[in-house]
Formats: sequence, structure tokens, C-alpha cells
Amino acid sequence: MSESVRINKFLAHSIGLSRREADSAISSGRVTINGRKAVLGATVSSGDHIALDGRTVSLKSSYTYILLNKPVGYLSSRRSQGGVPTIYDLILPKYNALKPVGRLDKNSSGLLLLTDDGNFAHRMTHPSFHKVKIYEVMLDKPLQPLHQQMISDYGVRLDDGVSKFLVENTNPEDQDRKEIVYQVTMSEGRNRQIRRTFAALGYTVTSLHRTTFGPYNLAGLNPGKFTITSVK
Repeated sequence: MSESVRINKFLAHSIGLSRREADSAISSGRVTINGRKAVLGATVSSGDHIALDGRTVSLKSSYTYILLNKPVGYLSSRRSQGGVPTIYDLILPKYNALKPVGRLDKNSSGLLLLTDDGNFAHRMTHPSFHKVKIYEVMLDKPLQPLHQQMISDYGVRLDDGVSKFLVENTNPEDQDRKEIVYQVTMSEGRNRQIRRTFAALGYTVTSLHRTTFGPYNLAGLNPGKFTITSVK
């Protein structure tokens, strides 16, 4: 660490906490700098002794990045609920300390990143970095052209604000198909945003599969499998 950095950023880099988790730990008095309780906004530099819950925190020299093709039916969390399996059942135990970068709900599938690099997770998920995500979405009935235009051009008002993303029919010439796959392109990532947006217009999402997240894509990775990747 060649220069001073904020303590929450240091914790994110060192042990993979999100900035919010780091701020919470600082506010609750769990973090110390040179033996004194840290305060929000404090900075640290080389030579400082930082501890979390009494344990020394050192800046990591290397990080791990995993790309997982999450199947339907798995939770993007560490704890199982009611016996439902989690994504950690799909990776090796030595990677159990890694945290998901963003989430996919139990009924969604596709590309999910896991890492212990909190700064990378911040860059991938914070809205200010505008990381594009692409999904393949299927609905319980064909999307009306007016609704497609509404979502893409004007957005749909939800409880947490207007939801707007690009919706494209992947095969517009074949409108007689029973199941139409729509491509959704967005840079936001609010909780269940795609499902809630379509539901507000009277549709149910029957399948949601993420294929692209920023510079990453599945590239033929089979469902339930993972690979080690690197920062792009």
C-alpha cells in the first residue's frame, strides 16, 4: 500500500467485504487502526496496524475470480434455506470464502462471478460503472409490441423507481413459436428487476438466464460448472 486509502476500501481489498459491509463493521466498533477504534472515512497507509474483531488484516497480494454457470434451483447465498442447495455446493470447499458478485435468484440461471476482491466486486456492481448485463428471458405469453417499446424507450414505474432496459426478440420472423426468447440488455441490477418489470405489465417470467456480465460470458461453460478467470 503505497498511499493512504479509506479504511472501507482497504477492508474491501484485503478480505473481500463490500463497502457497505466494511462501513457496518466500522460503525459497530469491530475495526481498529493502531489499537484505536476506526471511524467512518478514516484513512490508512503502510505501517498502520488494522484489525477486524481483534484479528490483524493484511493487504492481499493476489485474489481469486471464479466464473460459474449457475443452474436453476440453487441459492446465491452461503446458507441453505429449507434444504435448498446453494452455489457453494457447486464449487470446491477451498473457494467457500469467495462471495458472489451480484446475485441470481433461485429460479434464475447463468453467469455468476465469485471473488475475494471487494474492489473488483464494487466495480462490477456499482451503478456508476455501467457494467452491461445480458439475459435470455422467456415469458408466459408473447410480449406486446407496445409493451416492448414502453420498457425500452420509457421504462416502467416500480416501487423503487423507473425500470428501463432494452428488450429485443431474438427471432422476430418466427412469431408463431410457442416460446419466444427475448434478449434483455441492462446496466442496472435492482432486486428481481426484470421479473418485477414484466409483472407490472401482466407477464410472468418463466425463464431467466444471464449470458453476459461486463466483459465476461459463459463461453460454452456447462450448467453447474465453474472455471477460474482473471480481471478483464
